[in-house]
Parts: sequence; C-alpha cells; structure tokens
Amino acid sequence: MAILNVVARQTVQQLNRLVELGYADVADLSHAEFRALAQPLMALLNTDQYENLGENILLVPTRELVSPESLIARTAVGRNAGFTTMPPRDIASFLPQEGCEPPEGPFYIVCDPHTGTKYVNREPDVARKLIDSDNKLPLTLEEGLAIATQHPDWLTDKNGFNLIGSRSADGRVPSVWISQNSPRLGAVWPNSRHTWLGNAFCGGRLGSPLSHFMA
Repeated sequence: MAILNVVARQTVQQLNRLVELGYADVADLSHAEFRALAQPLMALLNTDQYENLGENILLVPTRELVSPESLIARTAVGRNAGFTTMPPRDIASFLPQEGCEPPEGPFYIVCDPHTGTKYVNREPDVARKLIDSDNKLPLTLEEGLAIATQHPDWLTDKNGFNLIGSRSADGRVPSVWISQNSPRLGAVWPNSRHTWLGNAFCGGRLGSPLSHFMA
C-alpha cells in the first residue's frame, strides 16, 4: 500500500464519506468508478509539492459529476437530516461567479476553508469586497454543501454562512445554516445581513485537469 501524505489521507477520508452518503448513486456510477475519478487528484496531492497543505481541505465534486439539487438532504447534524424549501430548479440556478469557477476535473479541493465568522452580519456585497481585500476567495454553493457534508459540526460550533461565490440570475446568494436543529439550504439577497450568517471563504482551489481522466 502506498504511503500517503497528510492531505492525501484527508482526501481519502472525505471521499469515503461521499461514497457512504450515496454520492456515487447520485452520479449514476459504481463505487469503484466514483473512486477512480478521484485518483489523479489524489496522486497529484500525494507529492512533495503539496504535502504542506495539511488537513484543512475540502474535497468537492463538480456539478458535472454530482448535481447539487439533492445534496443538502444527504447532510445531517446527529440524526437530523438537512433540508431545503427551494425547488430543484432554483438550487441549480446558483452559478459560480467570476473568479470562483471550479478547477477542471470531476473533483477538486478547497484549501483552508472557513465559515466566515469574521464576516458575520455583513451584507454579501460588502463581504465580497472585504474577502477580496484580504486576498481570499468566497465559497460557492457546491463548496458550502461540502462543508455541511464533511464538517456539520462547523454549523453548530461556528456559524451558518452565505456562499457568495455563487449567485442566481435574480441576484440571490445561497446560504447554509441550522434550522430546526438541521442543516438548511436557503438564499438571501445581496444587500441583506443576518447576525447568524458569516460569509464563507477559502485560501484557494486545486484540481487535476479533465484530460487526466481521458483514456
């Protein structure tokens, strides 16, 4: 068995959780096929160049692999499953904004993700300027769902968050917070502020090109 560095081990753990939660079924793939799509990324991470990334990463499947509409229901805090009142078409309308596009490939990682506690009670439009000035990147819908999937305790121990890296055509941004003791996916207007919502961000994104998956 190959020796994995810290970031590669963390990626394997998160991949295992996605498989356990039925992500392969959502992608209409076998477990083996789903895992195989992550292998080039893990091989890239398991090199000297990336060994210092550490454990604070998120493994994110792109929406080309797993559509985001049903994923909140696969999150949970304890036995309380996540939910949303938004219709699937509404969820699918939240698209990455300029500068927040996912790297090429079926999977990528987010480096140093945060729930944006330092930007709590800030309007999304204001928070975007602050995040930009701090040389960070706002998280997208898919990345916020990855937090709720891999780290549901962040929602209870830290704060809910806006995902201002994504936006719908009418200007709303998606948000994830605790409601009725469960993760909830909703949306807010870009000029609204909420005392329980931060604005999530990260230090960067890293993927493996789709060409690596072509036979």
